[in-house]
Amino acid sequence: MRFDGFADTAAVRLNERDGAAFLTFPILEGESWLVHGFSTRLGGVSTGCLSSMNLSFAREEMECPDDPAAEDRVRENFRRIGQAIGFSPENLVFSAQTHTSNVRLVTASDAGTGFTRPLSWTDVDGFVTNVPGPVLAAFFADCVPLFFADPVRRAIGLSHSGWRGTAAMIGKCTVERMQSAFGSRPEDILAVIGPSISKSAYEVSADVAEYFPLEAEAKGDGKYLLDLWAANRRILISAGLLPEHIAVAGLCTYANADLLFSHRKSHGRRGNLAAFLGIRQDPADVS
Repeated sequence: MRFDGFADTAAVRLNERDGAAFLTFPILEGESWLVHGFSTRLGGVSTGCLSSMNLSFAREEMECPDDPAAEDRVRENFRRIGQAIGFSPENLVFSAQTHTSNVRLVTASDAGTGFTRPLSWTDVDGFVTNVPGPVLAAFFADCVPLFFADPVRRAIGLSHSGWRGTAAMIGKCTVERMQSAFGSRPEDILAVIGPSISKSAYEVSADVAEYFPLEAEAKGDGKYLLDLWAANRRILISAGLLPEHIAVAGLCTYANADLLFSHRKSHGRRGNLAAFLGIRQDPADVS
């Protein structure tokens, strides 16, 4: 698929299937036991500032109060992105993001939580599992998606890392949870630092910058530019991942707001993107 201003790279690829556009990551594409993808804002049925692939029930309701079709539009968006990437929305497991470093172990019984039934947990910004079937889902509009796959233990993790989560090293917490739950070795784990706001667009104040002495660059007047991609890469290496096993998508949500939702670019009037990661259930699906 062609999109103005976007070119496939060694770290990220733009795909289109059945009218829905989504991103995949070559470092994970070679793992045929995985299903993975990252949504764009293209190919859905939402309108206005949510146009068009909004994947947030709350934001649809916020922008379209008292609209009885609001929930149906989001469900249709999930159906479309699921069909495009290759999963059933009924298998989704939603995060409950509050910028923590909490990582939950997902079991088969969790499938559908957030989509077919209400969330039964709070304050969960990361997941790990080694169970085929459930598809982990986390939500974004500038924060950093972190994908993890251990091809030896066939275990996965998915985390949401804003500046608070990065300061709390949720990436390292996710790796440690994979180690304790599945016996994963950090040197076996593949990771993606996904599409998110880049350093050139992410201005923060001194009280945020002080958490990142290596990645915050002063620009004057008490303001700093913060490189969350570099910070997360440093944290993953400190957790034992090999540098060559970490792919940085290098795709800025702010700079590509026609393709991706950006909270900062839209001043908060936007939908949600989603990251999806699962282990294929049917061996016949693995080519």
